[in-house]
Amino acid sequence: MTPAEEDYIKAIYHLGKDGKATVTTNAIAARMETKPSSVTDMIKKLSDKNLIAYKKYKGVSLTESGTLSALSVIRKQYLWEVFLGEKLEVPEEEIANLAEQLKHIKSERLIAKLDAYLGNPRVGFFGASIPHKDGKFKKTVKKLLNGLTPGTKGICVGINDASAAFLKFLEKKGIALGNNILVLEREEFDGSMKIKIDQKEIQISDQIASNLFLEVTEDE
Repeated sequence: MTPAEEDYIKAIYHLGKDGKATVTTNAIAARMETKPSSVTDMIKKLSDKNLIAYKKYKGVSLTESGTLSALSVIRKQYLWEVFLGEKLEVPEEEIANLAEQLKHIKSERLIAKLDAYLGNPRVGFFGASIPHKDGKFKKTVKKLLNGLTPGTKGICVGINDASAAFLKFLEKKGIALGNNILVLEREEFDGSMKIKIDQKEIQISDQIASNLFLEVTEDE
């Protein structure tokens, strides 16, 4: 596929609720910021490659081949986001744009090496689940931080204690909803934990950890 074709099937995948619904040409045109006539031309190209199925007056949907291709593109983008954000510490506002460009690199061998180098991450830099190379996802669950083992990474999605004192403590420590949190260590003696929030390492008590919910991924 050309980079433009990859961009289109990725857009159709997201517009079609993870590739499961039919998408109108007008919706695609709006997403791609182009004219409907340009979308029609691209639809013919994608249909000829058996990446999409077109239904007159209804729109398009991804074929099985198209869905796998879209997930491959998305997988590459999310892996590059992790690399740029966590390894190169590129400013957050630049990561998405750079990853959008890098996702068009064709070398599957390079992507396999990148995945291994990053430790086979299951969650992207911005919190989205990274597809397996076979197109499958790992399921997402919500767990209390104090129940997680070292090496587990997740996104802070909720709190158990909404008291003013606890919220003030979280603000002081720089812990907020949406933070990427990595469990580094857990003390067996008192349950306290060392965690990494984005690029900062802090120590928290078991009481604090028992009041923070993280969204993590698990094997299906």
